[in-house]
Amino acid sequence: MRAAVASLGRTTLAEASSPLPVRTGPRGIDPGHLMEQLVPMVRALLAESGVTRLRAAAVGAAGLATLGDGLRAELPGALSREFGVRRVALAADAVTAYVGALGPRAGAVVAAGTGLIAIGTDLTGWRRADGWGHLLGDCGGGAWIGRAGLEAALRAYDGRAGGSAALRARAEGLFGPLPGLPGRLYPRPDRPAVLASFAPEVAACAEGDPVAAGILRGAARHMAESAAAVCPAGGEPVVAFTGGLFKMGEPLLVPLEEELAEKLPWARREMAAGDPLTGASRIAADLAADELTLPGDAAMLSVVTT
Repeated sequence: MRAAVASLGRTTLAEASSPLPVRTGPRGIDPGHLMEQLVPMVRALLAESGVTRLRAAAVGAAGLATLGDGLRAELPGALSREFGVRRVALAADAVTAYVGALGPRAGAVVAAGTGLIAIGTDLTGWRRADGWGHLLGDCGGGAWIGRAGLEAALRAYDGRAGGSAALRARAEGLFGPLPGLPGRLYPRPDRPAVLASFAPEVAACAEGDPVAAGILRGAARHMAESAAAVCPAGGEPVVAFTGGLFKMGEPLLVPLEEELAEKLPWARREMAAGDPLTGASRIAADLAADELTLPGDAAMLSVVTT
């Protein structure tokens, strides 16, 4: 969890983070557990920044579309009681990633780390693609790349076609003897993160290993397809990418540019201007100044006045 206090001029005055994930329960994301972490962080940020009153707040939450019933019902009232906030924007983390990357402009953003989601807007509504988790989707994300790399390592161990000796050596160095890999991986609750931890190994092998290079080419293709699915077809849309996965550099970015040129020739490519926290701060500042122009959506972005 990350939090920030920003001015109406959208200048970030102070920010803080917590490594503890917010729990989920029968009603989805637990608003009580979120507030337990958020309240002391915000109080410390207010003291650090010298801000005495919060005019608006924006909360970006992973899984808001499907796990956000509790947040929508309880969080605005809780923020009002604790901090006197009267206007609250509840946004999916994909929306805050979008606004951080592009601001209130038409286009598409692919956010990729352990998972992957694409989101786009023509400024009249939102469209999303993928983000379905590592078992059903997140195609091209870190867990997807890592799983494909480990499959290639196991193919090499078995002597099957499609294997990679280089990836086998990397997997054994990271996880130990491969016959024990399923027993070490399957019982873990953080399987997506464990799979994603192997993605950098795939990138490290890509220059000299065609199997690893093919995995990253496949990831780039999935990313471009998701971006094309949500990008507005008219006007002059822009496309940006945000998230830790793109720190892989050229092994991923070069095939991604090639796939984008084929699948989105009408869109202009830009570097992301900021991260999801930047986006949440921008939404809050615009809301406080009555300048929020982004389209509302019951699942993706809603404003509550208490």
